[in-house]
Amino acid sequence: MKTLRIMFAALSAFAFAGCATTQDRAATSPPVATKAQIFVAVANPLAAEAGMAVLRRGGSAADAAVAVQGMLSLVEPQSSGIGGGAFATFFDGKTRKITIYDGRETAPSGATESMFLAPDGKALPFAQAVLSGRATGVPGAVKMLGLLHDEHGKLAWSSLFADAERTARQGFIVSPRLGRMIASQAFPQSTAPDVLAYFANPDGSKKQAGDRLVNAPYADFLSRLARQGLAALYAGPTAERIVARTNAAPLGGSMTLADLAAYQPVKREPLCGTYRLYLVCTPPPPSSGVGLLQVLAILERTDIASRGPNDPQAWFLFAEASRIMYADRDLYVGDPAFAQVPVAGMLDPAYVDGRAKLIGTTAGPAPVAGRPDGAPMAAADTTLEPMGTSHFIVGDGDGNVISMTTTVESIFGSGRMVDGFFLNNQMT
Repeated sequence: MKTLRIMFAALSAFAFAGCATTQDRAATSPPVATKAQIFVAVANPLAAEAGMAVLRRGGSAADAAVAVQGMLSLVEPQSSGIGGGAFATFFDGKTRKITIYDGRETAPSGATESMFLAPDGKALPFAQAVLSGRATGVPGAVKMLGLLHDEHGKLAWSSLFADAERTARQGFIVSPRLGRMIASQAFPQSTAPDVLAYFANPDGSKKQAGDRLVNAPYADFLSRLARQGLAALYAGPTAERIVARTNAAPLGGSMTLADLAAYQPVKREPLCGTYRLYLVCTPPPPSSGVGLLQVLAILERTDIASRGPNDPQAWFLFAEASRIMYADRDLYVGDPAFAQVPVAGMLDPAYVDGRAKLIGTTAGPAPVAGRPDGAPMAAADTTLEPMGTSHFIVGDGDGNVISMTTTVESIFGSGRMVDGFFLNNQMT
């Protein structure tokens, strides 16, 4: 019997790692690590260096994750931040146990089923709903990181934000990607007053790639977060400003100080499946991790493993499998506390067989969701695809690894800011 190897990583990286032929692997594979090594894989170099600086000081993967998120909130505010939510998959290098940390935002206690309906009973236009105070859920990323640090941290919490605080105070160079988001008019947040004000030059023009951006309010907040711990966000002046900002017109929400104080992250068991020789573990609902397992199961029924990473047919197979998976994911995956998620049905071999057969020789119309066993009746999903998410992976010298997805949901979240960071629009 072949030994299963544990792997959890970003979806695209995993899928294409399995696409190389033997010849490709021999030519392109890096040397195999024989002992635990420190590393950070993240989209922004400033965030990578913040995490590596912590690891070089002897910090743990949990310590580094805190530092990375603190920096990402500054340099990639369109994607994730202090005002959003997150999921973290923690691999314990000693016990080899995998634990899921769920820091997804939760609805304020005053949220109602009709809060995104207009007076005539029709759904509010997305552009109006996403910019409203009702769009923001109770932020969970910071409390989740606090729990991770309590259980797996080595360095003092107060020492983990120095790089991000200094960078916010001195300023950083706007990246090409952030520059494109600032310039874009393709999403509602581009007209939000807080977005326009934050990215404005003194002459009224918008910041561009290569410009320096300073965020003193965020630096001040990080200083308080380092000194005061979680109370800096979930109680006191910052919490009061979050409540005021989310309750402000237009379409003010219902978040309260009690909602912020009551938030608690959740520890869950991983959802695991196999892909060829690999055991793949991912967060269960409310995460979309079941979609990762489904797309890999679909790909296992194709010849993608015999194709190299530069083969357009491999790209096609991956894209089509992803489209099929997303049709199910968008319709059925939700918060298990309120929704029936057909996890077993979506991964049932017979059901996956049928979904894999939808892959043709050319791209067709957008796939529709199937009817896996246990699927509830659900209306078609009409949500615009968000672009406000980031993913990173960190590993420490003890073999501990954290794979973390972090988000403010849409680009710049709800477009509303407090203390230099954007608030999420998870409720939309």
